[in-house]
Amino acid sequence: MAGVLAGGVLLDGCLPHSTSPSATLAPSLIPQPAASLPQVAIAQAASYDFPLVRRQVESLLSSLGGVQDIVKTGDKVAIKVNLVGGVKGNVPPRGTTAPESWVTHPIVARAVGELLRDAGAKEIYIVDSVWEWASFEDWGYVSMAKDLGATLVDLNGTDPYSDYASLPVGKDWFIYERFQLNHLIEEVDAFVSVGKMKCHYLLGITQSMKNLIGIAPFKFYELKPGDGYRTGFHGTATETKERLPRVVMDLNRARPINLSLIDGIKTVDGSEGPWNNDLHALSPGLLIGGKNPVATDAVAVAAMGFDPATEYPKPPFLRADNHLNIARQLGLGTNRLADIEILGPTLNDIQMKFEPAW
Repeated sequence: MAGVLAGGVLLDGCLPHSTSPSATLAPSLIPQPAASLPQVAIAQAASYDFPLVRRQVESLLSSLGGVQDIVKTGDKVAIKVNLVGGVKGNVPPRGTTAPESWVTHPIVARAVGELLRDAGAKEIYIVDSVWEWASFEDWGYVSMAKDLGATLVDLNGTDPYSDYASLPVGKDWFIYERFQLNHLIEEVDAFVSVGKMKCHYLLGITQSMKNLIGIAPFKFYELKPGDGYRTGFHGTATETKERLPRVVMDLNRARPINLSLIDGIKTVDGSEGPWNNDLHALSPGLLIGGKNPVATDAVAVAAMGFDPATEYPKPPFLRADNHLNIARQLGLGTNRLADIEILGPTLNDIQMKFEPAW
């Protein structure tokens, strides 16, 4: 695999899970007994061949104890994918497609959807606030949803309801006390975030927690009508560093994630999409999943060669506070690798050096 570190050399700030910690580790970095640690599983897949991806997603979820604690017979489930940017004017790196570079691949969403259906889910919804319906059509989601027996929902609108829900964040909210969202986000029994492993120009990383930016309808979160994206989440240029990561925390408390799965089979580095410069195609060949999104995102960040507990302005958090640190402080989970049990290949085996969004 191109770009994987040779000779088992570990990237700065990244530790593999081990049941026998190296004597060179500082005492504060030695993992605690596995039973007390959140688990994050890593699986490998060299391509988006569906039987391969389904088999690897099933293995990943089985190593986490299955999904019986998430999905019960007859449940309604939403799978939030990341279809950012839209199809108009966005050209992927040469030799790739959008799902092979900056958006969630429909094969990964289908694999997790089938396994949730097999576990008892009665209704499955594939959701995002898409830039246009063509994102579902051109990126393979219409045919995938048909094969899966799932329903596609553009969260910008109210369908299949007549109005929007108002979801509270709870006490100690940062920026928004509540969000206006499609009722489906409130009513599903299980909420799954299937994000893309990649960097982000403003927030530093994408993964599963930041993926929740896309549950919010554009029109309610613009600084001024017609901006075309959620400028209110960013705030003014001087506000973004502190505001954007805390909006992500507000969203994750308004609608907690029950299962995270990160598509790192093929992706890009340099930034989050072709609207930024220096975008390069990468093939890490990875799927990373867990039931705690903070820990899951932390392992994905480490797999990209970054320290998930570092702070602004160190890479990849060049323009905003590290929202994973904020999540840990809120008690939502841990982003400290020594406090996470990694199942499957070690970070030593699978790390690939990503370039941040300089």
